[in-house]
Amino acid sequence: MVSKNQIKLITSLQQKKYRKIHQLFIAEGRKVISELIHADFELVSLFVTQEGIFENKWPSTLISESELKKISALTTPNDCLAVFKIKEIKFSSEDQLILALDTIRDPGNMGTIIRLCDWFGIQKIVCSPETVDIYNPKVVQATMGSLARVEVIYKQLEDFLSSSKIPVFGTFMEGDSIYNLELPSHGIIVMGNEANGISKSVEKLITQKISIPRFGNLQVTESLNVATATAIILSEFKKRLY
Repeated sequence: MVSKNQIKLITSLQQKKYRKIHQLFIAEGRKVISELIHADFELVSLFVTQEGIFENKWPSTLISESELKKISALTTPNDCLAVFKIKEIKFSSEDQLILALDTIRDPGNMGTIIRLCDWFGIQKIVCSPETVDIYNPKVVQATMGSLARVEVIYKQLEDFLSSSKIPVFGTFMEGDSIYNLELPSHGIIVMGNEANGISKSVEKLITQKISIPRFGNLQVTESLNVATATAIILSEFKKRLY
């Protein structure tokens, strides 16, 4: 059974304000929950609608499907929900590729980008303060567990980029074709906002503007979805290592 106080707390975690106050977030689904536990995220509570879902590896509370609906952030809830403590993450190493996100707003895009970083071996993401919170339930769900293997921090991109000693690549419609460039094994790749691209203050700190050329006959498509563009960019950087 889930108490009224637990319902109040868990549903409040759908809002960034309360995630920050309590330093907690929720995750739903067997795969996501298992990945986070194995990555040493501290499990606070685990709710399941049937015994043996996790083979009784971790303490859990048995609840009904109707109770799960009360605490779930999903339209169609899974059969389990967990509350985790938010990890404090700091990183300073610049001997690798780092992805920087300038005001990415859509939770689905954010979750997909984290999955892409996991796929391509990008271990670090730096986000502007305006970028969607990675502990937003929709982001957590969209990562499909990749959140457990990618480090994400939030800070002013201008400060981060200006103090960096490695090349900074930014994606622009008028940039040089990524297919014609020599790409290094380390650097910072900046992806911009879905509607407005990279902000002017960040653009000043870009050392190499890059683009994905259009091959369509009419050349009228305005832009690519930011997650799709990220996939292409990361693939190009990584394939130069082989």
